[in-house]
Amino acid sequence: MSLVPKDFNRRTVREITAILIIKVVILLTIKHIWFDAPTIPKNFDSQVAERIAGNPSPIKETR
Repeated sequence: MSLVPKDFNRRTVREITAILIIKVVILLTIKHIWFDAPTIPKNFDSQVAERIAGNPSPIKETR
């Protein structure tokens, strides 16, 4: 004999499932709005090659 009725368990499972579905929809909406395209800078490959090879960059920082 169970102390918790079956109806309570079913209702709890339905509520948790509904909350998870709502959260997934919200996360996918946020991803679609703000992260719709990758942000890869121009000349990305040459910048990576310079970092790996250790060649100094021709651009000097000014202070």
